[in-house]
Amino acid sequence: MKLLLSFVLAFFTVTVAAQPVRDEKTDWEKEQDLRNWKEVELKLPAYPGDKGLIELQVQGTNRFRFFVDPESVAVGPDGVVRYTFVARSPSGYTNVSFEGIRCATAEYKTFAFGNEGKWSARDSEWRRIESKSTNSWHYELRVNYFCPDRRGIQTAAEGVNALRKGGHPDVSITRFR
Repeated sequence: MKLLLSFVLAFFTVTVAAQPVRDEKTDWEKEQDLRNWKEVELKLPAYPGDKGLIELQVQGTNRFRFFVDPESVAVGPDGVVRYTFVARSPSGYTNVSFEGIRCATAEYKTFAFGNEGKWSARDSEWRRIESKSTNSWHYELRVNYFCPDRRGIQTAAEGVNALRKGGHPDVSITRFR
């Protein structure tokens, strides 16, 4: 009896130890996460000043300059990376917006526009991020900074580091386009 019990325990231990460690969810688990997703209540950040903005290089746009306010970068419990975006024209006109990117679905949303130091909230829908759109900064932020290799950053500090270094260190060389 002891021998049989020892054999069963040994077999069970080897079987459990041989199970692969899963670090990625199955397609079914991912689908359930998407179905059960709920957006968190929005809190607008402080309006950005000119000091401390981090310039972002956006492919194919040589006339405008683009910036992200590092103080506004946040990763919500809903997985959305939120940030304040500043676009400056060659003549000095500035557009300010508070936006979010959902890495899991490759979508963006504009939550508010800024004007003269104040936010004006906007009720917009989530939109697909396309690689060849007029708003190419969403694509640039998703691919190279906030969603490296299709996974979202875990902390605001991770996103700010990526912005300061000109790209996230986990972005694969082949990039996904």
